[in-house]
Amino acid sequence: MGALFGYYAAADDEDAVRAVAREDGRPIGAGYDSFVVKGVDPVVELLPAEVLVTGRTADAIEADPRHGHLVGMVADGEVVSLSLTDSFSGSLARLDRKRLAEVASGWAASGVFSTQPESSGLTGFLEDLAALAERSAVHGHRLYCWISV
Repeated sequence: MGALFGYYAAADDEDAVRAVAREDGRPIGAGYDSFVVKGVDPVVELLPAEVLVTGRTADAIEADPRHGHLVGMVADGEVVSLSLTDSFSGSLARLDRKRLAEVASGWAASGVFSTQPESSGLTGFLEDLAALAERSAVHGHRLYCWISV
């Protein structure tokens, strides 16, 4: 089946853990502003998009303590939750939506994907992520991604 990636907003790291370490029997991410995709890893595959959106270098992003920071894990890593950087979230929230197709095109050409993705699919993903970032900014929340293998 492959890994699923759930991008979501939470108030802070402790709240983000509650999205994956469920004690109420509800599905992962239930009750959180989120969307689920296949094939967009937040650490490796999302990095070129973050470079294009923020203007930061890949090295600067990778040195950011929020880049892919493990905030929670279920069992032996069946599900993990990682943070996205605040600079990416803030930049996405403010980004002119007309630029998303341009970012998607550059991202698709970055060579980070094992197979060449359709830039229209990446544009749709970025639209969803930008909308999530915008809503999270309104509430003072941060962005995270849970990964289920």
